[in-house]
Amino acid sequence: MANFIEEAKQQIESLLNTAYAAAAEKGELPGGAVLTGTVEIPKDVTNGDYAANHAMTGARALRMAPRKIADALAANLSLEGSYFSAVEVAGPGFINFRLGERWYGDVLRAVAAEGEDYGRVDVGHGEKVMVEFVSANPTGPMHMGNARGGVLGDAIASVLDRAGFDVWREFYVNDAGNQIEKFASSIDARYRQLILGEDAVAFPEDGYQGEDIRDLARAFYEANGESYLDKSEKERHEAMAAFGLERNIPKMQADLRRYGIEYDKWFFESELHKSGYVSETVQMLTDRGCTYEKDGALWLRTSQILTERLKREGKSDKEIEKLELKDDVLRRANGFYTYFAADIAYHRNKLSARGFDRAINVWGADHHGHVARLKGALDALGLDGDRLEIVLMQLVKLLYEGQPVRMSKRTGKAISLTTLLDEIPVDAARYFFNSRPESAVEFDLALAVRQDSENPVYYVQYAHARICSMLAALAEDGHAVPAAAEADLSLLTAPEERELIKQLALLPEEIRQAALSLDPSRINRYVTELAARFHKFYTVCRIKGAEPGLLEARLLLADCVRRVIALSLGLIGVSAPEKM
Repeated sequence: MANFIEEAKQQIESLLNTAYAAAAEKGELPGGAVLTGTVEIPKDVTNGDYAANHAMTGARALRMAPRKIADALAANLSLEGSYFSAVEVAGPGFINFRLGERWYGDVLRAVAAEGEDYGRVDVGHGEKVMVEFVSANPTGPMHMGNARGGVLGDAIASVLDRAGFDVWREFYVNDAGNQIEKFASSIDARYRQLILGEDAVAFPEDGYQGEDIRDLARAFYEANGESYLDKSEKERHEAMAAFGLERNIPKMQADLRRYGIEYDKWFFESELHKSGYVSETVQMLTDRGCTYEKDGALWLRTSQILTERLKREGKSDKEIEKLELKDDVLRRANGFYTYFAADIAYHRNKLSARGFDRAINVWGADHHGHVARLKGALDALGLDGDRLEIVLMQLVKLLYEGQPVRMSKRTGKAISLTTLLDEIPVDAARYFFNSRPESAVEFDLALAVRQDSENPVYYVQYAHARICSMLAALAEDGHAVPAAAEADLSLLTAPEERELIKQLALLPEEIRQAALSLDPSRINRYVTELAARFHKFYTVCRIKGAEPGLLEARLLLADCVRRVIALSLGLIGVSAPEKM
């Protein structure tokens, strides 16, 4: 698929090397050197659309002043048949290229011809990648952090798919271990309090306090009455954990579906334990000499493993000593495996049993300390921990008209995803949360529901709806969008038209960069700028009433913008309404 930004840069590289060969043959430049440099799109395009610094980087090898090299290269450049109409030398030796009408026309023809496939690039070459995200404990409602992680994970997966990767979305359900026992004991306490009175039954100090636990206890009582009162604690807890999970997990799935997120698989931690995969993984670590026993527990030699990894990365002994590395328990003295042991087994399952080339996890920033430990454990298993990539996201600060909103009236805790989606549109939530992972988000509920240009998602959606309405109105007047081959695209010479076409051309490159950096927020910034350039074009360049040839060319341009806005919003899971 077409990437006109890359094609233009590659063409400049080729043109400059051809010019160098010609200048060297004439004796204008010394021969035998390799001319390299970078080609950039300058912030100020007054002097050109692309700038190359090859003359400056080649000055040492050629033993000449950069400006003199640049002049010689420019004099020997042949732009015939290229995307460029002019070239000039500026400053200390920059070589500036100006795009010609062929490039602008080819961009629009590609958008029209490729349709839904426009913007696809092949960075991944079919590499098999799993993106695991949200993976919230099924012990209570999902919160704002899960809301942000859901958007980032889903958008990362979409961008990777568009960039040529074979993508799999997965939710890891922590339905085993201490948190499930705590969940069951919390329901159990509330259940017995319903029957015996709150003063008669102590609630666990570390129990889950939310109103949702009371709701589950009441539902369990309504289904079973007092029949579990005389059963053993083990029987009660097993039944109550199963009862709670059977209700919480479908609710999580429904909330995420409402949020526009579907997974290829919901993977249950309990499956790893039942299949013996956790014990097998721990035994593999033991067989490799990576564990030892102490105080009845089995420990992973984490500090030794990480020291070896950090030394390979070039860290000094003093730097490593400052980290105060510690070993980790894999199996407790009571025989139960830790969450860390299960996590190692799960990632071995991803990279070994299921054969993913890379595993990408979206985690909260509070998991920062867990990253190196898990990568080290994968190293110890011979799986190369660098195949695991972690996207750490910062917290969400909820605001209303600039003032912090901290609590949910119902639970007294953080606002849940369900409550959030009752308050604001899904599109707004997805757009706002798809911001730079490393930056904290200040999410203003009042701004998210505003219907004006201050609300960025409304601003972009309005551009799409505006185009749809305009095209429909002109169609009624007998002006249909022409085929690209039938429109005279050389008529699109106004600065606003060309700036708009340049922005259309950027989408494949933005997708490529977003995939490489695992930063889908690039798409937000891209489509916001596209909408801004369209609004400016629409204000300055008249469509209705324009001369017939120009009208048709502008119709095609507007239709290409419509397509690309819809594609871009679709990548981040936001709708593109035709009417607003």
